[in-house]
Parts: sequence; C-alpha cells; structure tokens
Amino acid sequence: MISDLTTRIVMAAWALFMLSWALGWLLKGSPVPIYRVKRFGQDMVEDAILGAFWLAVGTSIFALIKYLAASV
Repeated sequence: MISDLTTRIVMAAWALFMLSWALGWLLKGSPVPIYRVKRFGQDMVEDAILGAFWLAVGTSIFALIKYLAASV
C-alpha cells in the first residue's frame, strides 16, 4: 500500500512539474507583445526548475520510505 501510494504521489508531482514547465515555456516564447505575460512565463519556468530540485529530493526520500516499508 505504501509503495503504491508513494509511486502515485511522485508520478503526480512530476506530471505537474512537466505541465508547469511546458506552460511556462509556451508563455515565455509566445508572440504576444505584452511583457507581463512573457515575464510570468519566465517566472513559471524558474519556479518549475526549483520545484524539480525539490521533487528530486522528495523522490529520494519516498524511495527510502518505500525501501524501509518493503523490508519490514
């Protein structure tokens, strides 16, 4: 149960990261002449990269929890 739950949480978090990263690049590179839209896209890309770092840390922690739960 714990293994399945951690796998689903990690998959959902990485999917959300990919969605926000793609949307950020879409807004950043859009041909809209509004600077705020492009800046918002840049902010989303920066936040997604920072989020990816913490997701990697969290994924490692979840892998440790999964390993410990499997060995008990």
